[in-house]
Amino acid sequence: MHTIEELAAFVAGCSAADIPEQAREAASLLLADLMAATAAGLHSPLASAARAAAVDLYGSGPATVWLTDISLSPAGAAMANAAAASALDIDDGHRGAAGHAGAGVIPAALAVGQALGSSDEQIINAIVLGYDVALRVASSRPTSTIDTYSSGRWVGYGAAAAAGRLLGLTAEQLANALAIAGAEGPISFQTGSSKYQGTTVKEAIPPAVTAGLTGAYRARAGATGPLDLLDKSSHFDREILIGGLGQTWWLQQCYIKPYACCRYMHAAIDAVLQLRQPGKTIRSLRIETFPQGLKLSNARTPKTLEAGQYSFYFSCALAALYGPSALQPVDPARLTDPDVLDLAGRIELVAHEDFAGSFPKGTPCRVIIDQGEGPQTATVLHPLGDAANPMSRGQVTEKFRTIGAASVDSVWLNDILPALDGILDHGFGPLFSALNPRQHNLSKRNIMLIKEVAQ
Repeated sequence: MHTIEELAAFVAGCSAADIPEQAREAASLLLADLMAATAAGLHSPLASAARAAAVDLYGSGPATVWLTDISLSPAGAAMANAAAASALDIDDGHRGAAGHAGAGVIPAALAVGQALGSSDEQIINAIVLGYDVALRVASSRPTSTIDTYSSGRWVGYGAAAAAGRLLGLTAEQLANALAIAGAEGPISFQTGSSKYQGTTVKEAIPPAVTAGLTGAYRARAGATGPLDLLDKSSHFDREILIGGLGQTWWLQQCYIKPYACCRYMHAAIDAVLQLRQPGKTIRSLRIETFPQGLKLSNARTPKTLEAGQYSFYFSCALAALYGPSALQPVDPARLTDPDVLDLAGRIELVAHEDFAGSFPKGTPCRVIIDQGEGPQTATVLHPLGDAANPMSRGQVTEKFRTIGAASVDSVWLNDILPALDGILDHGFGPLFSALNPRQHNLSKRNIMLIKEVAQ
């Protein structure tokens, strides 16, 4: 049996009773976090362009484009939501995968689930299984064979798994869905082939979601794909792909991001925040990190928010001068802030042998800063949000309030947050209503009318 067939058999055959409550709780927390990331990225150029394109390309339908009054086909809504969720690089991720599963899996599961009228349990289970497949595929790749760290290279497998589960595909159909998604997903750009330059291509997650959904729907219609896609032992570790299926749930190992920038630099930011003394002049700032960190574009004077997200110099200067709120999310005006650019131009960034073998399992950093009283040092092995240093539900809620303020007013937010907190008890209905301002206002008016009649 091909590896893809074994994964598909697991996804198709896994019963609701086999998925533990802890995995569902993890899915609920990751869902709340992704909605926060979506609110933050909603009006970014990346998300705005994706929404406009989705309307023109995919047409109207039953699936909500979150935090808007737009409803599109499953593919259109999932693509638009994935773009907003991944726009500011503040969505969840996984160290072994070295990328982001949630921004692909959750939009796919919610769009298909909403379109089909799936039960609440079916949607949650599809999210759990979608994460499992995506993260296993990504983490199974030996580091020496990885030609790109773009999440779009592998997250389509998870989107296909989630959609296929909701569609009720057989194991055979699901295997073909995964194979189609893997074969036709975005190539993105290979590591070293581009300096990225801050374009809205980013992680190529939106097209991967579209490929995953296409794979699932086409497989339902009888299409087939290359089932041996994950069989090459030099490129995929079979034990990681299928070992512990149904026993280890990979979404429970995901990290959550407090800052709107690449995860590579979060340990450095945490160290900077530990050492910063507001108001003091920073004479020097040295960052010692893992070798892969130096392969980011690392522009000292980024021209776009996307370029800033991939710059140790810019993001760490921002944290040192203005604290954590400056990265929750980043104000575009900071791109031309003379103090930030001055410090970014003076920061020293080096790879240190202490961290040579840490990536992708870890992204540690050491910071040495002189603020007029001699050098001070801080080393962070597990940045805030890692499985070893997790963020609580309360911290995720506060993250939503902070980074979503520009898109969601406080009254509206006070309806969305309880809907997210109550997913496991009250299902997705309240959330779908709360995320659509038109439906939300209608629901509020209906409640008021009911109260008036009762009086």
